[in-house]
Amino acid sequence: MNEQQTMDAQEVYIRIMKDGPYLVHGQAEIRQEFIVPNDQGNSWEYRVGRDFTDKTKALVSLCRCGRTTHAPFCDAMHLKVAFDGTERASHTPILDDAKQYPGPNYILLDNEAYCAFARFCDAFGQVWNLVSEGDELTDELTLRETFHCPSGRLMLRKRGEQELLEPKLTPSIGVLEDPAIHVSGPLYVKGGIRVESSDGTSYEIRNRQTLCRCGMSLNKPFCNGAHAPTKYRDGIPEK
Repeated sequence: MNEQQTMDAQEVYIRIMKDGPYLVHGQAEIRQEFIVPNDQGNSWEYRVGRDFTDKTKALVSLCRCGRTTHAPFCDAMHLKVAFDGTERASHTPILDDAKQYPGPNYILLDNEAYCAFARFCDAFGQVWNLVSEGDELTDELTLRETFHCPSGRLMLRKRGEQELLEPKLTPSIGVLEDPAIHVSGPLYVKGGIRVESSDGTSYEIRNRQTLCRCGMSLNKPFCNGAHAPTKYRDGIPEK
C-alpha cells in the first residue's frame, strides 16, 4: 500500500446513503454535546455528555431520518418509514451567497440557509450589531459568538484580509442536545471532515457544519433548524 492509499484509508469522512443513514468512515470521535445557556438564558457553552466513540469499528451508521430507536445510530427505521432523504443543498461555496456585515475591525459573513438555530449569535445584543461597534469587548464577543456557531453559517475575517478566521477544531462529531428549548439538535461536524453526497460528489469541506438528523430539513443533508419547530427528541438519556 502506497502513502496516498494509507492516507485515504485513515481519512475520516461521512458518506450519505440515498434515503438512508450517514456512514462515518475512519473512527471519528462521536460525543453527545449539550448547548448550555448563560445566566441571561442565551446559548453560551457546550457541555460534553455521553461518548459514542467505538475505536473497534472503522465504519458506523448514524441516523438521518429521525426515527431510530437507537440514537444516534441507524437501526434501519428509514426503510420502514419510507424516508425521503433527497439532498437539496447547493454545492456552491458557502461564501458565495453570504451577506456581509462590515465593522471597524472585522467583517461578519452570514449565509442564513445553513442556520441550525443554536442561538449563540443572540447573546449581548446579537453578533450582527456587535461587529459594527468595534471596541475591545464587542470584538471579543463577536469572535466568540461566531466561533461557537456550529453550522458555520457565521464566518469572520479581519478588515483588509481575505482569509477567514476559524477556531481550531479536532475532527469529531457532536450529537447536539438543546435543553433550553427541549429539543435534540443536529450532528455538529467539526474540523474539516469531508461530507460525500449520495451521488459520490463531495460538498465543500468546512471546519464547522451541521447535518440534519431529525429528517425534516429542507436543506438536506444540512440542518436548517427544522428540529426546533418540529420538537424533535432523539430519546438519548442525559448523562
